[in-house]
Amino acid sequence: MESTTVKVSKDTAKKLAVLQHRLRKATLDETIQTLVARHRKELLEESFGADRGKLRAFGEGDRGEDRS
Repeated sequence: MESTTVKVSKDTAKKLAVLQHRLRKATLDETIQTLVARHRKELLEESFGADRGKLRAFGEGDRGEDRS
């Protein structure tokens, strides 16, 4: 794996270390990848979940024709 140095403030580094511990990740890289994946999932849910919670299952009364 190729590595790169990223500069962050000491405060941000401390917050990442706390988050790493809470998420039980071995490295800061894994922690950041987890955050990126969660953010992407949230964006997709916002985009494709516009009717979530507004729809209900079809029932017998919803049929448009008689299927006997």
